[in-house]
Amino acid sequence: MPKPRSSHSQIGQLLIIGFDGTEMSPRLASLLTKIQPAGVILFARNITGAEQTHTLLRDCQKLVATPLFNCVDLEGGTVDRFRNVLGSTPSPAEVFATGSRALFRKNGRVIGVYCRALGFNLDFAPVLDLALKASRSVMSSRAVSDDPKQVVAYAHEFLCGLGTAGVLGCGKHFPGLGEATLDTHHELPSIDKPLRKLWDEDLVPYRTLWRELPMVMVSHAAFPAVTKKRTPASLSKKWITDILRKKIDYRGLICSDDLEMGGVLAAAPIEQAAIEQVTIGHIRAGGNLGLICHQEDFILRAHESLVREAERDARFARRVRESERRVLAFKKKALRPKSLAGPRTPAPTSARVEKLTRQLWEFGEEIRLATFAREERQ
Repeated sequence: MPKPRSSHSQIGQLLIIGFDGTEMSPRLASLLTKIQPAGVILFARNITGAEQTHTLLRDCQKLVATPLFNCVDLEGGTVDRFRNVLGSTPSPAEVFATGSRALFRKNGRVIGVYCRALGFNLDFAPVLDLALKASRSVMSSRAVSDDPKQVVAYAHEFLCGLGTAGVLGCGKHFPGLGEATLDTHHELPSIDKPLRKLWDEDLVPYRTLWRELPMVMVSHAAFPAVTKKRTPASLSKKWITDILRKKIDYRGLICSDDLEMGGVLAAAPIEQAAIEQVTIGHIRAGGNLGLICHQEDFILRAHESLVREAERDARFARRVRESERRVLAFKKKALRPKSLAGPRTPAPTSARVEKLTRQLWEFGEEIRLATFAREERQ
């Protein structure tokens, strides 16, 4: 495996990166070798088949010295990167409509098994946002309930199921997009809700599940009633360090939502240097991992800006080292063989893919019939 190149060789452990293409290329190999990221995230654009995906993730790992977080967004419903490979997974709202905790857990296990089979060890799910009226057009079937206790019930079972399959979960989008009327992919939502109300509603899933969540993803929404400004939560020390780390006592890893999203880039004071500023801002605020999911140029600029800022600012350098240590310690515990992420799985055969596809269809039918039966009883 590649050896560390400099005193800042591990700064890539603060980044999870995305890229174009469905196979290893000289350009991708160069990027991975230079950045040495904490992880890679694949989207539908990278996934054309089960064996191809497994090979791509394996080839990425060969170029990176530490175990990679092999990440995917697989919630089911509208957010399903495997749809064209294995078929459609029911949405969280559809699973929740069954009212069955056993099916909530099975949902996590089914998704976890598919992730493992293709080579993934981290799924950016479950969604912990409340299904409030304000955000219905944005969140749709991704959110399960407007009752925080019901969200906790679903998420707890889902995380248990995911874990039994050897896959890490990630609660999102802290502190909560239940009242967001704008999509953070494009704009910066401003949620004018006081901390006391957020504490009693949106933050309940994080306050309850803080020991069970391996990772928490912070959103790009602004909460001016809490921070007194329109800073996105993903760049807010108040939210990340003061509330999530100290007040809630969360001990796992904290990652940003995609730092290329319009919502967060719009908050940067200088457009040309936006990606550098938001990446540094997330780490400075107490984050551990910045997601940059698309543009190679953004990834390179963000990496260089982290190195430069750590050389320029001793306090930031300490923050960087603290985050690096936390990420590496987490990996040592969670990604070692026979631990939660388990031993490396063999490449999926066509027979295995056929079996997984059939099981997914059967699970979809089970959800449909359970929902129908529940409606008949009511």
